Amino acid sequence: MTMPDDRLTTLEIRAAEQEKTIEDLSGQIAEQWKVIERMQRKLDALAERFLALEEQAAPDVPVTKPPHW
Repeated sequence: MTMPDDRLTTLEIRAAEQEKTIEDLSGQIAEQWKVIERMQRKLDALAERFLALEEQAAPDVPVTKPPHW
């Protein structure tokens, strides 16, 4: 009669270990999303800065044909 009890205990241990692993992975994913969101905000801010600097640096040059045309 110990055989089914051992089997049940083994299954319970395995289920508990899997549950802990799932919780750990879920926590890691949540942390990664925070990092991704932070990086996305930084990227957006840098893109805005770049576009503002580009607008300031580039004078409005009229589009004309080259002299050889």
